[in-house]
Amino acid sequence: MLNVALPKGRLGEKVYSMFERAGFECPSIRENNRKLIFENEECGVRYFWVKPSDVAIYVERGAADIGVAGKDILLEYEPEVYELLDLNTGKCRMAVAAKKGFRDNAARTLRVATKFSNIAGDYYASIGRDIDIIHLNGSIEIAPILDLSDVIVDIVETGTTLKENDLEVIETIVDISARLIANKSSFKFKNEPIERLVKSLAMQVEEKK
Repeated sequence: MLNVALPKGRLGEKVYSMFERAGFECPSIRENNRKLIFENEECGVRYFWVKPSDVAIYVERGAADIGVAGKDILLEYEPEVYELLDLNTGKCRMAVAAKKGFRDNAARTLRVATKFSNIAGDYYASIGRDIDIIHLNGSIEIAPILDLSDVIVDIVETGTTLKENDLEVIETIVDISARLIANKSSFKFKNEPIERLVKSLAMQVEEKK
């Protein structure tokens, strides 16, 4: 049985459709219920819905053999997993944003509000900028408005929320998309079904390009 952790929500549903086309279907997952675990013994697959930020934990610790996680999660938490494929979906970017007209004063420490402290820290270390990280868990956009921070580092999809709060992107750090990841031990012991899945998903990704 191949155990698959899928992120709850639109991305997970989109990705499940790809798995389905790859021959790893599980019809019960499409039923309207509140169940979190679904399996199809004939296809040898079991799916479960988890919070997107938790997928990598389930995979790293072996509760799931494979899963789908955003590149942002992989960069922020650096889980011990194999990254097998860029699924070319769930696309967005990690960016630095600030109030319109913001000018960085290099003479003082830059205050950065973010929930991605490691990504922000690595980025600013790479350009040699001294920063003070303010770790927040939500509503990052209001930090510069209330003068809690100079800039924010956050995921930007359409940029609408930034515009509505008079903020703008001043730097893109990295492009983000959904990645297929595997538990290191599972990749060795369940290699045949995993490789079969990867091959089919890779073909689907190419077709969409």
